[in-house]
Amino acid sequence: MSTKVHLQEIDWILYFPTNGNEGREFLRYGVAYRDRVRGLSQPGTRIGLEDVLEEPMIKEQYPHTVGLYVESSGRGRTFKPVYRSMRTVHSQSELFVWLQENGL
Repeated sequence: MSTKVHLQEIDWILYFPTNGNEGREFLRYGVAYRDRVRGLSQPGTRIGLEDVLEEPMIKEQYPHTVGLYVESSGRGRTFKPVYRSMRTVHSQSELFVWLQENGL
């Protein structure tokens, strides 16, 4: 099980596992990702959040509209997540505040 965060403009999904990140600072979290546009995922099963946030698609294209979703329907163009929380973030620090507000 994981918490899924959708970066809408670039259509990336970050997967935060429900276990294994306790006591770590955000940059050290182990996560997985999916670049839905290019069909790419992280190398291996997990990667550090710090490495994901350094990806040019994320780092160089703020602001991002981020949505925490609980479920989705459809695939590809019919992908429709049901969001529990959404916000536009203008920086990495704003993203971290939003993640904390949502219990990560």
